Amino acid sequence: MRRSGMREIGGWVAAALISIVTVAQLASTARSELLLRDGDSLVVAMLVRSVAEGEPFDWVMSSVLFLPELALFAVLWLIGRLLTLDVNTVLLINGIFNLVALYGALRFAAGRRRSAHAPVGWSLVALTAFCAIAVTETSASRDALELASLLATTTYYSATVIAVVLSVGIVRRACDRETQTRLLPLMLGVVALISTVSNPLYAAWATVPLGVVLGVMAAYSAVRRRALPLLAWLIGGTVVGFIVRIPFSAWIANDGAEYAQPGMWPESVRYYTDLLATRMSTPLGVLGTVIVIVLLLVAVRQTFRAPDLGARLVAVAAWALPVLVLIGAVALGTHAARYLEPVVFAPVLALVATPTTVRMPRRAVVALTASAAALLVIGAGLSVPRTVGAAQHPNTDLKCVNEWVSASGQTGAGQFWTVRLPKLHLDDPTQLVQVDHQLNAYAWLVNQSDFSPGEVTFLIEDAQSTNWALGTNAQPTQVVSCGQYTIHDFSPVTLPLGPPRS
Repeated sequence: MRRSGMREIGGWVAAALISIVTVAQLASTARSELLLRDGDSLVVAMLVRSVAEGEPFDWVMSSVLFLPELALFAVLWLIGRLLTLDVNTVLLINGIFNLVALYGALRFAAGRRRSAHAPVGWSLVALTAFCAIAVTETSASRDALELASLLATTTYYSATVIAVVLSVGIVRRACDRETQTRLLPLMLGVVALISTVSNPLYAAWATVPLGVVLGVMAAYSAVRRRALPLLAWLIGGTVVGFIVRIPFSAWIANDGAEYAQPGMWPESVRYYTDLLATRMSTPLGVLGTVIVIVLLLVAVRQTFRAPDLGARLVAVAAWALPVLVLIGAVALGTHAARYLEPVVFAPVLALVATPTTVRMPRRAVVALTASAAALLVIGAGLSVPRTVGAAQHPNTDLKCVNEWVSASGQTGAGQFWTVRLPKLHLDDPTQLVQVDHQLNAYAWLVNQSDFSPGEVTFLIEDAQSTNWALGTNAQPTQVVSCGQYTIHDFSPVTLPLGPPRS
């Protein structure tokens, strides 16, 4: 028992070291733009800071509420305040926690420890495979088919990824038990409920594909009594989750229904094909794609060679989830790479489907374990300074903007992709208002109380900004250049904000 406990602790420590190395590598590439500076990636940090600083709460979100993500980041934010860590450091630490949480879900999916099995070791192998895919992703684009690295952000559905893997693990544990239990189906229902409340995409990633797998299981009388309660709790939890979302409707600007456009499925095919071609145009992209393909082949092989029901279910999930999600995304005419995240995270389940011990001489096992541990410790030790350096890398353009805005004492505005980074780092975030190119208040992933001043005296723009259409002849009294940013100062003239739109 003691040795087993030490193995489990060692697994968590190793997972943390792997995660540190992975996040450090991502932060040292252009992918750091997505981790630290992308407008979408900053919503959780902006909301937590807004609440922590006592701003009036009138936030409006997309269809995703980010409830688990907010809870984790809030804890890390408070710890960061105590340790005087800047927001970039907290964001990167959050990425490390997300990867460690994925290990926890994989470990749960690997099943209980038993004779001739090594669930801890294979869970670490699965995490390593996922992280290997992640470090092949080096572009700054949020729209690239680079999906594994999205788990290192505070948005882009990190909690949903972990919930889906955990759901597969719960079903596997229920199948592994010699006798039926009420606890595991209940756990599945709770996970489905919380996940659906936070992100309805859980229904597409877990409820539908996992429901199909359980439905097929239920067709066989030998396992019907196990499959039906799990299926009922999975569907029931999801349905209740959608009902619980109703009281949150005032904070949801878009319920997601408009994203489904079945008539555009041919365009969807072309869109995802083009993304794949772009991904395959670089050596790292080819490597990442090959890893995914190999994992899918392993999953298919494990499906036919699984020794028991639980192992077979995990193996089937490893290839069925990507296939069904891809078919669904195309059938609904979607145009967003992030909807295909199961294509990269589900296949790693193949490595924990049948986590049997590899037969090796004891001396070789000790040597291999010691070598791997040494490499991880050294790698993590070297990665910490890289992570700190990436978090604290000076951004003179951002500093220029924030110093000018703070000194002005005025309220200004900028468009979504431009204004959110300066707003997060500003001493007083309410000095910057999020608008569209016509100066209408843009109510999307933002606190609507920011719109209360009703007017602004300056505008911030960069290369991502759409040309302004202000409907006025007012001209700026000065133009301030801050590298990638340009500030158009109209003071003492004020520019009225238009009605909110999303």
